[in-house]
Amino acid sequence: MGLTALLALPAWGQDWAKTRLEKSPRHLEWVKVKHGNREVNCFIAFPEVKEKATAVVVIHEIFGLTDWVRGVADQLAEAGYIAIAPDLLSGAAPGGGGTAELGGADAVRKAISALPPDQITADLNAVTDHVTKLPAANGKVVVTGFCWGGGQSFRFATNNKKVKAALPFYGSGPEEADAISRIQCPVYGFYGGNDARVNATIPKSTELMKKAGKTYEPVTYEGAGHGFMRAGEAPDANAANKKAREEAWRRVKELLKKI
Repeated sequence: MGLTALLALPAWGQDWAKTRLEKSPRHLEWVKVKHGNREVNCFIAFPEVKEKATAVVVIHEIFGLTDWVRGVADQLAEAGYIAIAPDLLSGAAPGGGGTAELGGADAVRKAISALPPDQITADLNAVTDHVTKLPAANGKVVVTGFCWGGGQSFRFATNNKKVKAALPFYGSGPEEADAISRIQCPVYGFYGGNDARVNATIPKSTELMKKAGKTYEPVTYEGAGHGFMRAGEAPDANAANKKAREEAWRRVKELLKKI
């Protein structure tokens, strides 16, 4: 998947995100992570730091790997972390392409809903292995994700013991006690107050995590809607989403410093 093709997608025309990326002084690159017969296209952002850095795996929304998601990776690098954002739709488009080649939001949503859970896990395992072994990495890895990716980041914590923390944004948690029992790291949730669909799952996650003796700390930002991290960064952001994004971003950086 070419950078030009991704930036040209009209369905995800986040010009402000694209503009910010183009001005980034950090080293940004594409890499293909191979495992088995799959090849996952990934965007990596490197921090300008002296010491080896903790890595963050960024799982995209239901809209696929967009300019905004890549922008999140760049902002994590700005904060001092190596960030890798895989296109989990790699190979889903005709000709072996991914998000950029699927041609529109409806096609992307349909492709995401058809992704086999085991393939998602295998892709994320391979990406995690790749990023933690980079010469500039210190071997520690955290996972975060948004919307669909928020649920996947919570789920990935049940499948990979290397993860030091999971930071799911407005995504539902696993509903099976045996899955929850496999989590080896703290989970720090981020939710919008005006997101009843996702927030209805928080009590169940709280109950399961507590029963399993796991750390789960959900924070709800009142007045914010689903997707407030992206919406709160847009030039036309409403006050509640903007405030929620700023507060959540501060929390992310505080949490990462403790890893």
